[in-house]
Amino acid sequence: MANPVKLLSVGALTLDTILRVDTLPHHQGKFIASDGVQIASGMATSAACAARRLGAQVSLWASAGDDAVGDQLISGIEAEGVDCSHVRRVAGARSALASILVDLHGERIIVPFYDPLAQADPDALPFTDVTAFDAVLADVRWPGASALALTAAREAGRPAILDADTAPLPILEQLLPLASHIVASEPAVRIICGQALDLETACADLASRTDAFVAVTGGAAGTWWFDRNAGSARHVEAPRVKAVDTLAAGDVFHGAFAVGLAESMPVEHALRFASAAAALKCLRFGGRLGAPDRAETLAMVAATWPETT
Repeated sequence: MANPVKLLSVGALTLDTILRVDTLPHHQGKFIASDGVQIASGMATSAACAARRLGAQVSLWASAGDDAVGDQLISGIEAEGVDCSHVRRVAGARSALASILVDLHGERIIVPFYDPLAQADPDALPFTDVTAFDAVLADVRWPGASALALTAAREAGRPAILDADTAPLPILEQLLPLASHIVASEPAVRIICGQALDLETACADLASRTDAFVAVTGGAAGTWWFDRNAGSARHVEAPRVKAVDTLAAGDVFHGAFAVGLAESMPVEHALRFASAAAALKCLRFGGRLGAPDRAETLAMVAATWPETT
């Protein structure tokens, strides 16, 4: 791209150990993995790497310890072409870790650890001008930083996108009012709106609680988004794929959606672009390592929604 958009991604940075097993364990014991990788990841980090592969210039604002794991994390993300100059290193803190099991159907169990010292709220943004970025994406794992970044982006008239995923309700309630765009996972919207609602109704319910753009992702079931002009929820299908690994599919979706908004795509086109990128990621084992490039993503969009192009 001649003039790539610039994104800021804020939140989780973890060292993920991803192991592939036949089935997810239902009891204690030892289980032999058929594959495994160890990578720098986390919600905001995976989204940043996905956005970089899709052609954006991306900076990551995350927090890590001053340990060897932190060195490894930054080295891994810089290798993807993501700017890590804003990553905070906290003296005496331990960098975040996650252990993940992925079964043959692509489903997973994730067990993360975050050192509270490393995740302490920052005092201020690590830069002076948020308008240097075309969009800001923030997750729920470092809420103090996300609150600062979302607020600054919205005040500056930039898309302030919240990746609303599983988190305590008070954190979700803190961040939801700060975003201009909310893309919530199915577990998150059920925490906010209640377990009994179908996703279409939950999308409308969430939209009634905010003035932001609202979408709810449902994996293979597709994405619901609330059209305020029509006053109803609309559906974007997910491309049909045989999932190998769903880990980081949501993060890839958010990164791609942020790229689409920053490039001024119509919102439904941005959701299709994101859906295509997430579907392609699911075809590959290794979490964010399966994130596609731009050409692959646009080809999937064209194949799934010929009218988009």
